Amino acid sequence: MNQKRVHNFSAGPAALPLEVLQKAQEELVDYRGAGASIVEMSHRGPEYTEIDQQARDRLRRVLGLTDDFEILFYQGGASLQFLMVPYNFNYGKTADYINTGAWSKKAIKEAKVFGDVHVAFTSEDSNFNRIPSDEELKFSGKGEYVHFTSNNTIFGTQFRKEPVSDGLPLACDASSDFLSRPLDINRYGVLYSGAQKNAGPAGLAIVILHKNLLAKARTENVSSMLSYPVQVGTLFNTPPVFGVYIFNYVLEWLEGKGGLEAMDRLNQEKAAILYDEIDRDDFFYGTAEKGSRSLMNVTFRLKEESLEKTFIEESKKADMSGLKGHRSVGGFRASIYNACPKESVEALVEFMREFRRKYG
Repeated sequence: MNQKRVHNFSAGPAALPLEVLQKAQEELVDYRGAGASIVEMSHRGPEYTEIDQQARDRLRRVLGLTDDFEILFYQGGASLQFLMVPYNFNYGKTADYINTGAWSKKAIKEAKVFGDVHVAFTSEDSNFNRIPSDEELKFSGKGEYVHFTSNNTIFGTQFRKEPVSDGLPLACDASSDFLSRPLDINRYGVLYSGAQKNAGPAGLAIVILHKNLLAKARTENVSSMLSYPVQVGTLFNTPPVFGVYIFNYVLEWLEGKGGLEAMDRLNQEKAAILYDEIDRDDFFYGTAEKGSRSLMNVTFRLKEESLEKTFIEESKKADMSGLKGHRSVGGFRASIYNACPKESVEALVEFMREFRRKYG
C-alpha cells in the first residue's frame, strides 16, 4: 500500500525518522514475539526494563554523560519542568533567568511561585528577535542556578553555545534543539527536554541532573511526584512507556548517523540552504537577527504580507505541512529538526523560488 508522506515542517509534535516509525509499526501489535504490544506489557517486566536501560545507556553515550549525572523519564513535557526545577532548587531562594521568549516567560512565571527570580536579561523590548551576548547578562550574585531556553521555537532564535553563568550551574529547557549538536554537558546542573521536537512523541520529558545540584534539592515537606530525589534510581510510578520506546529507537538512529557532531553538520547545512534563499533579496525576510538565528526553527515573512495566506495555501497543495508561523507572531516557520531531511528543505527552497517568480 502506498502511503503519502508530506514534507513535514511542524514545530511539534514534529517529524520523526521514517526508519523509527517503520520499526515501531512492525512491532506495535507483536513486540518481538511476545504476543502483545509493548504498550500492553508491564513497565516492570523484562521487555520494558530492557528498553528503559537501553535508552539510558544510549543517551549517556550520545551526550558523553559520566556517572555524575542521573537520567529521569517523566510525563508532562517541559512545562512540568518549569515548575519542578524551582520546586526542587529555588524554594525560598533566588535564581537567575534569561528571558528570550514565550517559553522563558512561562518558566519565570512558575519559578516565582517558589522563590525570587532575577531576570539577568530580556529581549522582550525587541520582540525576542535576538540572543544576548555574554556581556549583557547581569546576574544577581546570589542565584542557585542560571536558567535559559536554548532554542526559541516561536521567534526562531538559538543559543549556539552555553551562556556565561557567574560560576553557577546551568538549568536549561532544551526542548527544541535537544540532541541536535554537542553540548558542554558538565556545565549543566539540570537539562530537560520535551521529546516531541527531536526525540520522540509528545508526552515524554527527558531530565538530566548533575549530582552536585541534585544534592541541594529540598527533601522536607515535598510532593513525591515532584521531588527529583524521590524519583532518581527507581520507577516510582508508571513511566511514559511508548515515549521511551520511541526515544530509544531515535537514539539508535542518531548513533547510526554519526552522533551529535554529524547531526550538527547536517543541521547547519540544512539551515544555510534555507537562510540563503530568504536572504537572496527583499521578497522574503528573516525575523530573527542573523547572529541569533536558529538552526531548528527558521522564521520568516513576505515583504508583501498580503501574500502570506496565499503562500500557506499553495504550500499545502505542494505537500508541505506546518509552515504557518505561531499564532502570536504570524508569518512562516519552517521547523527543520534532526529528522527533517535535507530533501525537504531543498523542496521548500524550490517552492519559494517558484512563488517569487509567480508573485514577485
